[in-house]
Amino acid sequence: MASKGLQDLKQQVEKATQEVVTATGAAAQQVVDQATEIGQKAMDQVSKSTQETMDKTANQASEAFSGFGRKLGLQK
Repeated sequence: MASKGLQDLKQQVEKATQEVVTATGAAAQQVVDQATEIGQKAMDQVSKSTQETMDKTANQASEAFSGFGRKLGLQK
């Protein structure tokens, strides 16, 4: 009879352990998903900022060359 009680206790401990492992795995996956999302947002922002800087620089260079061309009389 005592071995039946021990067997039941063992099964309860195993079930509880499995539930903890499952919950921990789910929590870890949420952390990974959130970190991935944050990283993606950061990369999107860097990409956008870089593109804006490149566009601004290209416009400034174009204006500078146009001004230079006018000074040399190549453009009107």
